[in-house]
Amino acid sequence: MQGVICDSDLRPLARIRKKTRGTEGAKSGVDRIGDIIEKLLAGVEADHSQIAGIGIGCPGPVEWEKGIVRIAVNLGWKNAAIGDTLRERFNCPVSVLNDVDAGVYGEYCFGAATGARCAVGIFPGTGIGGGCVYEGKILRGKLLTCMEVGHIRIGGGSRTSGTEMTGTLESESSRLTIAAECAKLAYRGEAPQLLELAGTDLTRIRSKTIAEAITKGDKAVEKVVARAAQQVGIAIVNIIHLLCPDKIVLGGGVVEAMPKLIMSEIDKTVKKFVLDCYADQFKIEVAKLGDDAGSLGAAAWVAHQYPEFETEVQSPS
Repeated sequence: MQGVICDSDLRPLARIRKKTRGTEGAKSGVDRIGDIIEKLLAGVEADHSQIAGIGIGCPGPVEWEKGIVRIAVNLGWKNAAIGDTLRERFNCPVSVLNDVDAGVYGEYCFGAATGARCAVGIFPGTGIGGGCVYEGKILRGKLLTCMEVGHIRIGGGSRTSGTEMTGTLESESSRLTIAAECAKLAYRGEAPQLLELAGTDLTRIRSKTIAEAITKGDKAVEKVVARAAQQVGIAIVNIIHLLCPDKIVLGGGVVEAMPKLIMSEIDKTVKKFVLDCYADQFKIEVAKLGDDAGSLGAAAWVAHQYPEFETEVQSPS
């Protein structure tokens, strides 16, 4: 969980990072977000009256107009009324986005997708999120956010990812899936470097740990990551055939930890399967903003939604 406070030109002034607590419940989680905002204000000696707007990016489908997170599987949230809670507490405009929508919008405004007519983002992490900015607007449904690419079926696997459907992109390629497969390798003695670094404890097998094990020679771990990247590549082919985006941005901790391996496998897979007429219509790039993508994207979206603030928005230095 990251909070960033920006000036009126969307230049970051201060940041706070906290570990996400998946078991704290929706009310406690929303209150914690409010407390982080309070600390950010105190850090720059500002008060509630100086807030022009608050942008929030949360995992899962969001009822965007009301600011309700319908479900965040990995957090255990259902129908979390973030918008109303923060509006009441801080007396200012609040925009609640899906977290990857916020990240893709940040990359569209300031990062790897600037100038795109249609930009799609895929961010593998604990789950796999997707987002799309089309002609300057976040692609959304009538009531809910969309682009839940992690829950599209891409294979015949038996694993699930929050629904009864098997073989989804998230169940086959998320960091949690990669870590679970690598833990099996470590347990069987097929990943000695990983075993030494993290044992078989899923909470210790993080993206950077997996990358380090590969660097130190765990070929079996490398194959697991390569297979996961190939599945992401297949999902990208499907998206290209549906939307013909000119920019596809890959972000999240898994990509940041192993960009060369993942991008190489994705590139080979996409080139193999995409229709020839689309082969020169897109670019696949690694996100440039890191953890700031979602924070700056959420802030920029608030500025976009409220014209009285939008006139002051500039690219952050």
